[in-house]
Amino acid sequence: MRCSSFALARRLLSEYFLEVRMRNNPIIVQKYGGACLETPAKIRAVASNLADLHRRGHRVVVIVSAMGKTTDELVRMAYQISPHPNRRELDMLLTTGERISMSLMSMALSDFGVPAISFTGSQAGVMTDESHSSARIMDVRPVRVREELDRGRVVVLAGFQGVNPVTKEITTLGRGGSDTTAVAMAAALKAECCEIIKEVDGVCSADPRIVANSKPLRQLDFGSLSEMCFWGAKVLHFRSVELAESQNVALVLKQWGGAERSTQVVREVMGMESGRVLAVNSMARIEHVEVDSANLNQGFEKFAGHLKQNGLSWPQLLASAFTAGKTRIMITCDSESLDTLLRTLEGSKDLRKQRETLSSVSLTCFGGVSSDLPFKAIQILQQQGIIADKYVLSPHSVSFFVAVESREAAVKALHSLI
Repeated sequence: MRCSSFALARRLLSEYFLEVRMRNNPIIVQKYGGACLETPAKIRAVASNLADLHRRGHRVVVIVSAMGKTTDELVRMAYQISPHPNRRELDMLLTTGERISMSLMSMALSDFGVPAISFTGSQAGVMTDESHSSARIMDVRPVRVREELDRGRVVVLAGFQGVNPVTKEITTLGRGGSDTTAVAMAAALKAECCEIIKEVDGVCSADPRIVANSKPLRQLDFGSLSEMCFWGAKVLHFRSVELAESQNVALVLKQWGGAERSTQVVREVMGMESGRVLAVNSMARIEHVEVDSANLNQGFEKFAGHLKQNGLSWPQLLASAFTAGKTRIMITCDSESLDTLLRTLEGSKDLRKQRETLSSVSLTCFGGVSSDLPFKAIQILQQQGIIADKYVLSPHSVSFFVAVESREAAVKALHSLI
């Protein structure tokens, strides 16, 4: 009996000292994209890397996306079942992808001898508003995450999801939501850094699938990266970049398997010429919605009411204008959501799809757009026989709207300005 009591006391003392030691170790948040987790073999490879990080003394929080194209497959399945899937049930369906990834990752870590535990977004304390499909994080209460880190465990979290504390409903954060989960958790835990890990070489001057000689960007300021992501760069969701800047999160984008290949995001990049072109990005599909209205305010009220009535989340708004009793709104988002929105317009009296689908091509600049850049870009496009429909200026970019079939040619042509 004495031996048993002594053994118990020694175990409790050992656990206490482990917790004290772990509390002083730095926290690293890593987020892995779906391509890095596409197969069980890839999950085991990532787990091996995380095990090494844990053994070197770091407290590790891992945010995982769904494996490979799982989310796309689940969306397709939902639309095969129903042309207008219920948004709540769609969220319930889509969150299963990340839950599969987190469970398998936790199993793999345990197999490598590393204590690990997986949590859903709600279990991790990710609190959102009530929106389905595009919820925003309102607060992060990582009580259980901290407890498990202090016990020496690697914590694996499902990205892309949270819970509304009032309705208790599960919500999703929209495409790219795992990035936002990672940044929000890093901010709440005051992590040493937040590393977004993908299978691409950090951030490049253009999509390498379009421009073969695109250049890696090893250092970027938050403003430029946010602008790039807003106008179509797929490396991060622009909401996560804005959150990282506002919460002072040290953000690094890394290529899986190539630690030296990374992009560090900083508040200010020194020694760069104002107006220098950094990157060319594009959006494949932009739609126009026309609303019968007395003014711009009424047009937006009708548009918002239509979305709410049909259970649709807000798309990304790019521009709007009012003229001759019509409010015209330019929007984009993923193709499935755009298709759903356009289908609902067919039964509306006051709202309709207007004109043909366009694409955007954007030049992101450091330190502001130089005065002659739009003119130079228009000349280059014209030499390729591409006539821009319109362009929009912001402090960090100039964006052109072109025919869909001209998109890739426009990206390649404008990349010559870099």
